Amino acid sequence: MKKSILYLVIPCYNEEAMLGITTEQLKIKMTNLIKSGRIDKKSKVLYVNDGSKDKTWEIIEKTHEEDHLFAGVKLSRNRGHQNALLAGLMTAKKYADITISMDADLQDDIDVIDKMLDEYDNGCEIVYGVRSSRKKDTWFKRFTAESFYKLMHLMGVEVVFNHADCRLMSKKALDGLEQFEEVNLFLRGIVPQIGYKTGVAYYERNERVAGESKYPLKKMLKFAIDGITSFSIKPLSMIASLGFLMVFVSLIMLVYALIVKIIGNAVSGWTFIICSIWLVSGIQLLSLGIIGEYIGKIYNEVKHRPRYIIEEELIK
Repeated sequence: MKKSILYLVIPCYNEEAMLGITTEQLKIKMTNLIKSGRIDKKSKVLYVNDGSKDKTWEIIEKTHEEDHLFAGVKLSRNRGHQNALLAGLMTAKKYADITISMDADLQDDIDVIDKMLDEYDNGCEIVYGVRSSRKKDTWFKRFTAESFYKLMHLMGVEVVFNHADCRLMSKKALDGLEQFEEVNLFLRGIVPQIGYKTGVAYYERNERVAGESKYPLKKMLKFAIDGITSFSIKPLSMIASLGFLMVFVSLIMLVYALIVKIIGNAVSGWTFIICSIWLVSGIQLLSLGIIGEYIGKIYNEVKHRPRYIIEEELIK
């Protein structure tokens, strides 16, 4: 039976504090997989430098020179995690039979690789790495993360619960992914649309050993908005429904005002008027903001600008 060439795709942004630890652990894992015959000796770890401002790329270059098990791709500028991940996957597709994407902080347990390979051997073209629990998270982190997935489901976006971007994809699945040409990338929503047989590999998420998280609350909120507006038009439908509701309420208030005027019990009602103005104005601004998000995405899509530009590749 032919052994599969595996490429681990690792997006990196300002990870100089973590890369040494990551390289050490991944070398042990990949070496053991090669020695046990699970993967081909041509398999590699592919680091993708997403326009880091620290010494991340210099470390990748040095690591590659010392050991060709490690390869590198340098983007011309920072393009964000999703674009960096896509750049790595499309580069790896030229050389690999299967890819597994993970974050550079190794909070995704590297032992999940074995489980993913088992699922691949069972015929799965895509295997999702899914957290078995969130016991290690703070209450706030757990609440916001689970709310994110529930909101996605409510908006009609097909995502795998508690799955981030730790996944195995075969070359066949990557060929399918390449056909999705949108600029506004949300891979957690795109990958389930590819189809083919899928599997799940559960793992416990680890604590970050070094460096800082690249996804604070602000970025997570933006990520959620991008995901919803890229895959669902329900917010626009909600605006239309809200508009009809406001018209209905306005007609009721108009009838009420006329009746009060006729019977001669009209009063000043300043508080009611001010509250109504603030409420309606807030709804209008929120609606315009949601519509603006969709218009902005259309604007970005029609320009067809490249999602990333590769400046340099280190693959031997």
